Amino acid sequence: MLEHATTTTPALWWERDDLCFKDGELTLAGYSLAELARSGGTPAFFYNAERIRSKLQRLHDALGRTGLPYRIFYAMKANRFAPLLTFIRTTGLAGIDACSPQELQFALGCGFNAEDVSYTATSVSNEDLDILARHPGAIINCDSLSAIRRLGERCPGREIGLRINPAMGVGYGNNQLLQYSGGRTTKFGIYAEHFAEALALAAEHQLKVTRIHFHVGIGYLPPQLPLWEEVVKVCTGFIDQVPGLKSVNMGGGLGLPHVLSDQPLDLDEWAAIIQRHFGPRNVEVCVEPGDFIVKDSGVLLLQVNTVERKQQVDFVGVNGGFNLAVEPFFYDLPCEPVPCRIEDKAAYEPQRLKPVTIAGNINEALDIWAEQVPLPPLAEGDYLAFINAGGYASAMSSNHCMRGQFSERLLFPRE
Repeated sequence: MLEHATTTTPALWWERDDLCFKDGELTLAGYSLAELARSGGTPAFFYNAERIRSKLQRLHDALGRTGLPYRIFYAMKANRFAPLLTFIRTTGLAGIDACSPQELQFALGCGFNAEDVSYTATSVSNEDLDILARHPGAIINCDSLSAIRRLGERCPGREIGLRINPAMGVGYGNNQLLQYSGGRTTKFGIYAEHFAEALALAAEHQLKVTRIHFHVGIGYLPPQLPLWEEVVKVCTGFIDQVPGLKSVNMGGGLGLPHVLSDQPLDLDEWAAIIQRHFGPRNVEVCVEPGDFIVKDSGVLLLQVNTVERKQQVDFVGVNGGFNLAVEPFFYDLPCEPVPCRIEDKAAYEPQRLKPVTIAGNINEALDIWAEQVPLPPLAEGDYLAFINAGGYASAMSSNHCMRGQFSERLLFPRE
């Protein structure tokens, strides 16, 4: 599958073989999205199963080039749609990254074994730890001294990982909202000044530290790779303090394009960084991507219900709001709305586009999908697809204003 299909206009930068216009119809995995919307209603999420499998395979290929043993754990907090999780299980290409007992149990229900689950959580309760103690096969990473102590009281002798905080962060567009560590002290992981104490506490409770885990941000792309390598260098300082270390988990955060100027992540360079720093240490490397696997596999379909000019602004109202996909609203991530039908690709010629503001149906001022975005003419009753909705959308949805209803469907490609 090609990463991007050839387009006639930069406005269609997002087109690729499985997501593109065909005879004026926006299609995903060979399905007309307008037809899917009309037959099943909206709001609705659709995910391309083959895209998910392809992204997982690309990661396998990249990690395989390092020459190191490796494992991939899919971060299910990105999307926990049960058919999607079950599909990932059937591919055999990934385990699960879980961050709550409920996620662990849900993963088991979708066919994963406890040994397939890497568990990394924060502010864990005693009830959380009691459940983990009943799953000795699960891979547990502790992110605080308190968690080490309380897990050790329940499971002496167990192998654990330590989540560290290198006090450096990296994320999409250097967005501070997407960084899990950095200049501001965060709740995640064990800082360098407490690391010796963490190792001593683990030894006191006969816990065997065999893994180091770090996750420093979301959505990094080629411009952020040099900084990510600096993070990796800092983390090797922690790694070298643990005799007999078996595995290093680099967390997730691998990004994908959101706008025309974004370039796809260079997996060859990413893998080269891993090989440079972990190859000499001969450890297993693990990664926990969420967005990279599912985000661009999915679209959210909404219907236009209002087209109206207010003062100098042309508004297009749709039947879904920020409660269905929070990232454009809470994290300032770019949003790309696309009409599900156009006359032809000439509709995207600059002189035919009209700046409009896409407004949701939630009674909150922030409920604006996109401001002054140039689109072909829209009419009430038309359908809009919001791309890059496969990750951190449905999984973070709420029933705010009691408008949380939506459907989901996993698509298998057809000709």
